[in-house]
Amino acid sequence: MIIQREQYFNKLKALKDKKIIKVVTGIRRCGKTTLLNIFQDYLRSSGVTDEQIISINFEDLDFEEYHDYKKLYAYLKSRLVSGKMTYIFLDEIQHVEDFPKVVDSLYIKDHVDLYITGSNAYMLSSEIATLISGRYIQIEMLPLSFKEYMISTGDMTNKAEKYIEYLENSAFPYTIELKDQPEQIKDYLEGIYNTIVLKDIVNRKKITDVMMLKSVLRYVFDNIGNPLSSKKIADTMTRNGRKVDSRTIEKYLEAFMESYIVYKAKRYNIKGKQYLKTLEKYYVVDIGLRYMLLGSRKMDAGHILENIVYLELLRRGYDVYVGKIDTFEVDFVAQNQKGNHYFQVALSVRDEKTLEQELRSLYSIKDNYPKYLLTMDDDPKQDFGGICKMNARDWLLENDD
Repeated sequence: MIIQREQYFNKLKALKDKKIIKVVTGIRRCGKTTLLNIFQDYLRSSGVTDEQIISINFEDLDFEEYHDYKKLYAYLKSRLVSGKMTYIFLDEIQHVEDFPKVVDSLYIKDHVDLYITGSNAYMLSSEIATLISGRYIQIEMLPLSFKEYMISTGDMTNKAEKYIEYLENSAFPYTIELKDQPEQIKDYLEGIYNTIVLKDIVNRKKITDVMMLKSVLRYVFDNIGNPLSSKKIADTMTRNGRKVDSRTIEKYLEAFMESYIVYKAKRYNIKGKQYLKTLEKYYVVDIGLRYMLLGSRKMDAGHILENIVYLELLRRGYDVYVGKIDTFEVDFVAQNQKGNHYFQVALSVRDEKTLEQELRSLYSIKDNYPKYLLTMDDDPKQDFGGICKMNARDWLLENDD
């Protein structure tokens, strides 16, 4: 089943024929290649001929010789169609050493529309980004949102049941084909996990202690939504008999983020309008991966919901921080051009005391930006002095305002 990833597809459509390099990034198997294929079909249906489309996936052995940037450039140059736009798609381009030289040379040519993808943020690391700076736009892709998952089932009812499915089966698009086959889903997710750990992290970062790396990743997966520092992780590992220093932990955390398996939410002081450098929180790209690694832990439902909300805010184009105001914490401060949106996330606030506690931090913010309290309570939307309390599943299915 091919899922139309409209949010990303529409971005590509809007940028078609624009003199800017389209860079699609995201974790392996989140749907980048499928997106490019859907877009190529759209081009053909708009009258673009096959000779105007060049598509190379660098993980396909058929194209291995083009891992040499000079051969790649010579091949692409020979395929350019004179006087017409040539659409070039370079998938998993991080396999080509010195690829920015190719990209840069193609960029300066007329009638070239260039699309590239990569599964590792390393491809946009500072020195590479400098070479093509100001010439590219990044489209960050994530696995399926809850809304996309619901649409893929062909039925927008039974939200509560489908939310559980969405968490346990994973949000990676291919797992929909494996519905009701938990063993196959587990094998598939293990395959993704091992490829990321061994291929994208261990080999690229030349890591020797693979066991330690896996222990740290497990620890981060187990502590989503908890304030963490490299020192805290190092101390925990050392206490458990695995001595490691915080610099090594920092290197590992960097590698997890570069491979898009883990995301970091920094802290933001709402009153002082300052970004803080301590005790960030980490969230995982997919809860199904977490279940595969740790088993299903029901007691974590609150942090899991927080994780889902965090990813959805990223999908909606926000920069997301953990908020601090006086002695209170606000789960998320989501920032975009329009300003701030504030979010508290709680499993249930039917208990009066819990409700009071969750509202308190939002009440202490004195600006007029939107404020939300998202819960799993199946209650109608309510307004508490300008704070919108609503069901989290309903919010996940809404269009962003």
